[in-house]
Amino acid sequence: MGIAAKATLNLSFVICLDKLEKNAKKREPDMKNISRRKFLNLSAAASSLMIVPRHVLGGTKYVAPSDKLNIAGIGVGGQGGGDLSRMESENIVALCDVDWERAAKTFKKYPDVPRYRDFRVMLEKRKDIDAVVVGTPDHVHTVATMAALQLGKHVFCEKPLTHTIYEARLLTKAAREAGVATQMGNQGHAMESIRLLCEWIWDGAIGNVTGVHAWTPHPVWPQGVKRPKETFPVPETLSWDLWLGPASFRPYHPCYLPQLWRGWWDFGTGGLGDMGCHIFDHIVWSLKLGPPTSIEASYSIFVPKVTWDKPKNTETYPRASIVTYKFPARAGFPPLHLTWYDGGLMPSRPEEIPDDIKMGDDYGGALYIGDKGMILCGSHGANSLRIWPEKRMQEYQRPAKTISRSPGHYKEWIAACKGGEPAASGFDFAGPLTETVLLGNVAIRADAKLYWDAENLRFPNHPEADQFIHRQYRDGWSL
Repeated sequence: MGIAAKATLNLSFVICLDKLEKNAKKREPDMKNISRRKFLNLSAAASSLMIVPRHVLGGTKYVAPSDKLNIAGIGVGGQGGGDLSRMESENIVALCDVDWERAAKTFKKYPDVPRYRDFRVMLEKRKDIDAVVVGTPDHVHTVATMAALQLGKHVFCEKPLTHTIYEARLLTKAAREAGVATQMGNQGHAMESIRLLCEWIWDGAIGNVTGVHAWTPHPVWPQGVKRPKETFPVPETLSWDLWLGPASFRPYHPCYLPQLWRGWWDFGTGGLGDMGCHIFDHIVWSLKLGPPTSIEASYSIFVPKVTWDKPKNTETYPRASIVTYKFPARAGFPPLHLTWYDGGLMPSRPEEIPDDIKMGDDYGGALYIGDKGMILCGSHGANSLRIWPEKRMQEYQRPAKTISRSPGHYKEWIAACKGGEPAASGFDFAGPLTETVLLGNVAIRADAKLYWDAENLRFPNHPEADQFIHRQYRDGWSL
């Protein structure tokens, strides 16, 4: 039975015992002389009363730790289905996906769970939902998450949290006002290695960190291509209009899905948006980064067949890019120069790192440059963590563990939904992280060095780029 359905549970006997215990302390002499028969009579009388359940007494956001959440999935065909599989300690009560062929595996796994195509219909009909998992394509993250927040639902949303910078700012504020538990799907944030990285850097393991190089081999899907001219019939199992959601209408084409949407401006966030929320995660946390002061980018040229001009590609992200962020000094930290590489581009290998040592992992990595050494690590959660040169790694005395360890990314969120500590990558952390990541995409689109006014969400030196901070929603979709 779910939390919402337990509103009429009779917990009177437990409360009766609590009341008797409190009264016993107030009037000990009388209670010492009470007979067993009188006690049982009092208990029986109290149990016949209708008592308000504990979670109601605790307020609308309170969830008794012993209860199970009623969780609904929005976008369950890919990563969203994988997320739900990690939450089966709770009740999976509703499934929503616009592509029922893509979602077939998840539907089969939960054969008795009701299915929906439109998350708005699901949220309206199912009053028993306590929390939602959003695993849609990037361009639908915000409208689905906001709909849940406005109904007071807890939300787990996959990365990147949003499709635009404005959406990230808006969702962060909305989640804070709703007072619900939130978490973004940057699962590496719960790993041991990311905590070790933070503790080492804060301990001065490589001194003052003034530079970081971060990279990914993504995209592993087509980018730098033009919009197709052919038209295809919409598959019977796909609700194409719902799949488009707030994005501008265009005819269906198989070049957009299931995974290929990531490379299109209207739907995805490119290689940077796909992997940045994993790799920037440990950079932002360990170096306590706020907003950057400037961003600039270079990228592969989109070249039509008949000319060598450099026209704007308004359809897809480039095949490869380099983005440079500059951050101001923070308390205890000097200014930082962060360089991002994607599409197979990487920084040069430092002489201190042997040729047979892999730079990062299959998904990317990061290299921290300090005045006393370097730290090389992998992508998710800073795995494959190591200090260079080797001598410094051998001599380094590791500090005490000062950051609380995680029971797991999903368990954190579930516990938070039930009144526990906030999840470590809740929207207060994930929102600003997403803003920083997406600023790189704006620099690519603007093709200019941008100075960022974070407080007012604008580029004072290049107002033409302000149009990329948000987008126009299609009629029928709004926040």
